[in-house]
Amino acid sequence: MRILSLSIILLFALSANAQNNKTKTMEVAVWDTYVTKKDGSVMHFDIIAPSSVKDTAVIYEYGRVYLKTKGQEGQPLTSKECRFCHVRSIQPQWEADIKKQGYFILEMENCE
Repeated sequence: MRILSLSIILLFALSANAQNNKTKTMEVAVWDTYVTKKDGSVMHFDIIAPSSVKDTAVIYEYGRVYLKTKGQEGQPLTSKECRFCHVRSIQPQWEADIKKQGYFILEMENCE
């Protein structure tokens, strides 16, 4: 009977652990970014990448790729313009871009 009880407890623990693994969501880092555009206005956007990406050169390159799509290539993007803000759970609408290109850009202001 004692072996049966231990077996049931072990199965319950394994089941709970498997359930926890299924519900874990990716943690992402949010990098708050303000870049002066060629016309002098300031665009504000967040670079959102997996929290495991800690190399700022990689984060800045994500921002530069984005700036190029907006016709703002060559604008400064350094620690002055882009700073780590916080870590949070991934939002479903960000997941596809993060899986495809490694990051997501959340446009905030003057990104047209």
